[in-house]
Amino acid sequence: MKFKSLLLALGLMLTVPRVAIADEGMWLLSLIGKNYADMQKAGFKLTPEEIYSINQNCIKDAIVGLGNEGSPFWHFCTGEIISDQGLLSTNHHCGYGKIQEHSTVAHDYLRDGFWAYSKDQELPNPGLTASILVRMEDVTEQVSAALSDDMSEDERGRAVKEVCDRIAKKAVQGTIYDAQVKPMFNGNQYFLFVHVIYKDVRLVGAPPSSMGKFGGDTDNWSWPRHTCDFSMFRIYTAPDGNPAEYSDANIPLKPKHYLPVSNREIKDGDFAMVMGFPGTTDHFLTSYGLEETMNITNKLRYEIRTVKINILREEMAASQETKIKYASKYASCSNYWKYSNEQNKALKNLNTMGVKKEVEAEYKNWAKDKDPKYAEALSLIKKGYADRATYKTASTYLSEGLISGPELPWRVYRTGRNLQMLDNPRYADRRDEIVESLNKTMADFYKDYNPDTEKRLMAALFQYVYSHMEMRFMPQFLIDADRKYKGNFEKYVDDIFKKSAFVSQEGYNKYMQKIDLKALEKDPLFAAGKEIYEKYVEVNSMVPKESADGLQRGIRNFTDGILQINKNRKLMSPDANSTIRLTYGNVKAYDPKDAVSYSYYTTLKGVMEKEDPTSSEFIVPERLKNLYAARDFGPYANSKGELVTCFVTNNDITGGNSGSPVIDAEGNLIGLAFDGNSEAMSGDIDFEENLQRCICLDARYMLFVIDKYAGAKNLIDEMTIVK
Repeated sequence: MKFKSLLLALGLMLTVPRVAIADEGMWLLSLIGKNYADMQKAGFKLTPEEIYSINQNCIKDAIVGLGNEGSPFWHFCTGEIISDQGLLSTNHHCGYGKIQEHSTVAHDYLRDGFWAYSKDQELPNPGLTASILVRMEDVTEQVSAALSDDMSEDERGRAVKEVCDRIAKKAVQGTIYDAQVKPMFNGNQYFLFVHVIYKDVRLVGAPPSSMGKFGGDTDNWSWPRHTCDFSMFRIYTAPDGNPAEYSDANIPLKPKHYLPVSNREIKDGDFAMVMGFPGTTDHFLTSYGLEETMNITNKLRYEIRTVKINILREEMAASQETKIKYASKYASCSNYWKYSNEQNKALKNLNTMGVKKEVEAEYKNWAKDKDPKYAEALSLIKKGYADRATYKTASTYLSEGLISGPELPWRVYRTGRNLQMLDNPRYADRRDEIVESLNKTMADFYKDYNPDTEKRLMAALFQYVYSHMEMRFMPQFLIDADRKYKGNFEKYVDDIFKKSAFVSQEGYNKYMQKIDLKALEKDPLFAAGKEIYEKYVEVNSMVPKESADGLQRGIRNFTDGILQINKNRKLMSPDANSTIRLTYGNVKAYDPKDAVSYSYYTTLKGVMEKEDPTSSEFIVPERLKNLYAARDFGPYANSKGELVTCFVTNNDITGGNSGSPVIDAEGNLIGLAFDGNSEAMSGDIDFEENLQRCICLDARYMLFVIDKYAGAKNLIDEMTIVK
């Protein structure tokens, strides 16, 4: 584990530098030259400039961050360009929401898959963005020049924002680019990232969910895996090649670089590099933060979402229409529902708490003779977490149980707040724009909404929160409902649905014909949503400001101390924050526990062995069974005649890396990263070098499905396939 050996192996004086483990770390591209020798030892055959350069086309020009128009710099997934016509591959679960949006009972692309056999069949996805890094730059000195140690945290925050905004604005002035400055190492370093952001991204293809989500929740976060987790999109530009909103006049992107797709056999020990946009990690988390993560965040998230998951499973099993409507919502909820539970198990099994405490003991020995800011850091952190524990618990119940649990209260409150803008003279000239935007947003919402499902969710989650959260933090409407309806929250919700104007598209449309803001205030859904929001804000403001500021300062200085301790090391990687990173290592089998050994790859045979027609998670399409029975694998079988489905590497990845390319020593695409393994779910907090594995879709399985299963020769023909 990095953090364990980070200090303990150095002894009390910490004078001997530690060599970085090659497969550990999410490295910034502009600094990758410092890792080059280790990458070569792992088998890498290209140059650093072939990965990242601002003067020549390189691999970074083929790596895409998938985001949403409102927050294009926060990338929910990664993709890679695999043709000279802007063809993009990513995970099936990354494209799942868009596949769902295009699905109907008559055209169920989730169930049946979707393939565009010509470009005019490709489907637009308003709001989906694709970002490609243009360049990055260390701007720490510019930001630090505006800061001083005697600033309050509020003053520091304002100064950081002001200078970062100025740097970003200057960097893209007079260009088509967008920029953002992001902090690294908990605010001890700052980097500028300049991106080109494309806004016309169209759905090209996806296998049926029985393949793309094969294994469902049962196999999620686990190995062996047989999931055909890919989907395909295409980036379009204006005729001049610049980013543009969707238009029939747009043309496929002509990329600076695209990845050839490998049809070569993969062997244990082969070099493997993953490039993408990992979301968040917390490798500098202390034992005090770990306690909060395990006993509040993970524990409550899992328990509260279990209520929601069980209801959605029943509702989706009973109706194909409901299954389509809630497919994406269920997937979003269930992913980190299981993650939270599996991470807690791994953290306990690997004694991560003990590791953190040992690190802190050694840190204290180092800090006692240094600047007082280092010596006080852990005390501030301890106090900060202790002071906010009660409020963090209540905040989690409110957010998981009432804000993101049922949909209507929060949705109606947000809609109502926008409606109230219509009464403000400041927005008089925007009235039509606001109404049009609201109508579109609510139409999209009601499209994927079932009132009976929502009633069950509201009643169950209202009841759960009321039964488990401290009463002093309870929204008044739940207290009143318990008293008036004698604890029968189902009856309470029934009454809400009788009285609210917003429980259906028809009711909403009727209200919008004659907007009445006084009636809005009395609407039970708006009133409930308002109370939830106000209580959430109130609870989070209860944390003593001095303590909250101390926690922030303590974390920053503790991290700075770790950097100072390790200043003689070659390089340390900052935590993930949705900026582009590279991680390198090797294809590698592993032994998860006594008497158990896992191969580094799985095959289509395993899909057939797992088939269970009684379980929606293990359905195998008839066409796939026929191809398997005929051994009709085309040119995509390995030397043993097997069709490889997935493989594992020891790359360091996390959420946001989903869909990232797995690249071989020569720069070819060999797979798509899509998951981690449960035995090392502690990896976002403390990397476990012996167990950590990145689960990847084999590129040959993707090619086989496109070619032999879907017959989409048009897509095969535009790729460069390395044999």
